[in-house]
Amino acid sequence: MSDLTLEVQSREAGGKNVNRRLRSAGKLPAVVYGGKLPPKNIEVDERSMQELLRETADDNPIFLLKLGDQSRHTMIKELQSDPISGEMIHVDFLRVSMDEEVTVTVGIELHGTPEGVKNENGMLDFVTREVEVTCLPGNIPGHLDIDVSGLHLGDTISAGNIELPEGVQLHFDEERVICSVHAKAQEAPTETEEAEDEFGDAIEPEVIGKAKDDDGADEA
Repeated sequence: MSDLTLEVQSREAGGKNVNRRLRSAGKLPAVVYGGKLPPKNIEVDERSMQELLRETADDNPIFLLKLGDQSRHTMIKELQSDPISGEMIHVDFLRVSMDEEVTVTVGIELHGTPEGVKNENGMLDFVTREVEVTCLPGNIPGHLDIDVSGLHLGDTISAGNIELPEGVQLHFDEERVICSVHAKAQEAPTETEEAEDEFGDAIEPEVIGKAKDDDGADEA
């Protein structure tokens, strides 16, 4: 995993009006905290931030924040976006040390088509889509890959079955089901299908509203 370098500047703490003016100028208000140090208010260039995020497919990218002649490794703890426009409005960075392990959530990607789906009329159920792992910041996987092509009907992959990269440990319930292949649910007969009697013959539906004469014949 390579660092994403981002130039930042100090900023004074302010309210909504100050932050609104910053965003109007293309700047994004942010805070750096953690690492047994007091929080630090900073501002970052919004366009630079967007470009860096587009460059990486990692779930937990490492940012190297540069403030003058100082630099610090961080991770995004929270990224707030406008619910309507989708524009970023605030970022919380968490200080990390590259020689100290962290616990993070990593997404799972499934690859292949199970045998139980191709040849056994089953369906794949993707139950758990992310797990927690513990490792050094430089070893954080962008995501975890699982090959499901060999799964047959009734097969299951649990969190403990995931092959993890070297230096990465699972910090999650090993028994938690990640995915499984099970039989498709039987479809219930539709209302338009004809009912059948015990001999398999179609039952003629009774027409309500027709009267019968004494001989059993329908009246016209």
